[in-house]
Amino acid sequence: MKKWMLLCFLMGSGFNMMAQQIKTIPLWPGNAPGETSKAAYKMSADSSRSVLRIAEVTDPFISVYPAPLHGRKDVAVVVCPGGGYNILAINLEGTEIAKWFNSLGYTAFVLHYRVPNKELGALQDVQRALRIVKSRAAEFGYNADKVGLLGFSAGGSLSARASTLYHEQQYTPVDKADSVSCKPAFAMLIYPAYLDKGDNRTLTPELKADAATPPMFLFATADDPYGNSALVMAGALRDAKVPVELHFYNKGGHGYGLRPGNPAANVWPGLAQTWLRQFDTK
Repeated sequence: MKKWMLLCFLMGSGFNMMAQQIKTIPLWPGNAPGETSKAAYKMSADSSRSVLRIAEVTDPFISVYPAPLHGRKDVAVVVCPGGGYNILAINLEGTEIAKWFNSLGYTAFVLHYRVPNKELGALQDVQRALRIVKSRAAEFGYNADKVGLLGFSAGGSLSARASTLYHEQQYTPVDKADSVSCKPAFAMLIYPAYLDKGDNRTLTPELKADAATPPMFLFATADDPYGNSALVMAGALRDAKVPVELHFYNKGGHGYGLRPGNPAANVWPGLAQTWLRQFDTK
């Protein structure tokens, strides 16, 4: 436990330095839709549980984590951190996840979408991010048709929204990248939240799964207060005959990412890795 705390401290103290070394791509050439200015993101003073929290984003961007050349797969993943649409848990559900994907041979992009309380802006940002990532596939070495999403908590909500609302243009096109489809090839929702806001905790009305919805992997636990979200999403996908894999464990709670010491965190990465392999072979 002490070693893990030391690692988190080093990660936190070197966060700004690492951010400078990692290539970042702004999402919008001018102000983001609905924004009147651009500003650097702001960090929260709250670093409890060794989680680095971004408190405000007005100029959204993606951070690029290219897979090593040796063993590189032709699949890329856009990672959507959680945080209740209020903050971004940027190391727990962002940078740590991107590095894990790199270790498996996948190129990853961490999405810094707009917060706080900008759900429409977040949807615009993920649509734009998918288009940019696809349009730059040759540059970073993956197949543009194999770009998917992975999201945690509110990032899982955002990934579900992007997967079911890709046919709805959420902003006025700004350049050539916007001619590219923003439909993800797949989505992985890890302890997703806010998917059961319909009557009697049914599927959120905004989310309308149909046969064209991309395949999904869902993982949640019974003791997660948001656990019902994964259940209703899986049911809707099953009814629409969309390929879906649901894992629902007994214990784990919420907000564990990849960190050791949590029974759910020990299990979901291996299951997700196995599920993701199907996209390597096509």
